[in-house]
Amino acid sequence: MSWDNKISKLDKMSYVVTQKNGTEPPFSHPYNKNKAKGIYVDIVSGEPLFTSEDKFESGCGWPSFVKPIKNSVEYVEDYSHGMVRMEVRSVDANSHLGHVFNDGPVDRGGLRYCINGAALKFIPLEEMKDAGYGYLLALFN
Repeated sequence: MSWDNKISKLDKMSYVVTQKNGTEPPFSHPYNKNKAKGIYVDIVSGEPLFTSEDKFESGCGWPSFVKPIKNSVEYVEDYSHGMVRMEVRSVDANSHLGHVFNDGPVDRGGLRYCINGAALKFIPLEEMKDAGYGYLLALFN
């Protein structure tokens, strides 16, 4: 599926992040501090990616999660900037989301998905059903 129509409507930062593998400045996006219950979806496709149940404060300056929603992301080795990292991309729209590191909470699996807020759209829990994500309500306590 072509996402050209959605991509053309992205703000500059969301475009640079999702389409050009960019990174927003740390601590610059409101989702970093968002504590509301709900899901985070790909800003391009609307594909569900992460839940607030799996979000944690890592102090890195970007929204951090311990795991994605099952089968929602794919991984690409990233050798840019003189490092070896594992890039995280959305499955449907192939949007660059961020990277995954093995320095997350040990008691929750040990991973830290460091995700650009500019790649996400937040759907509050109370709006999920009306927005077509009611099937994911079972992911919440």
